[in-house]
Amino acid sequence: MNMFFVMEIIGTIAFAISGAMVAIENKMDIFGMCTLGLTTAVGGGIIRDLILGINPPIAFQLPIYATVAIISSIAVFPAFVRRILFAKQKIYDITMLVTDAIGLGTFTVIGLRAGLNAFPEAHYFMAVFVGMMTGVGGGALRDMFADVTPEIFVKKVYASASMAGALVCIALWDFAGEGISMVAGLTLVVIIRMLAAYFEWSLPKPKPIE
Repeated sequence: MNMFFVMEIIGTIAFAISGAMVAIENKMDIFGMCTLGLTTAVGGGIIRDLILGINPPIAFQLPIYATVAIISSIAVFPAFVRRILFAKQKIYDITMLVTDAIGLGTFTVIGLRAGLNAFPEAHYFMAVFVGMMTGVGGGALRDMFADVTPEIFVKKVYASASMAGALVCIALWDFAGEGISMVAGLTLVVIIRMLAAYFEWSLPKPKPIE
């Protein structure tokens, strides 16, 4: 069990929990919870594999990821867990923030690594783009299934946090090695997401025309 597999499992669990919580908030049943948890956890990876020409996507080749996602989603179903997570809005917000940030950071660097491994001679732009799509893709699909505007378009510093982590990861890749560079990129994504939530950072938006 290498470090990269562990990172993927951690990201899968984190994203699956966030997907299941969105399903509960939207009053879905357990099937809806599993669907949103699974979509959030493996959706970005499927998009990544389609971009890279990996067919069928790894999520279908190795059922371990779907299995972990479904188990993680079901783990949120028991009443005592839901009472804890939804007892106060602040608890819900913090849980969503932490799980989403970990999933975003993990899959950003995992996707970047997959891009570099698939096309070692490709321009770094491709690796950064694939990393971002892997990080934000699952959450975007989750929000579309839940009939809400994807967070990448409205949430404070979300996709840009993924981009920053991917850029740091790729900048360190040739000097520090893939392990250190991936940890650095992941950590930066999480830190940016936490700071953005605490200080309420947001990207500029056009003002309504009066």
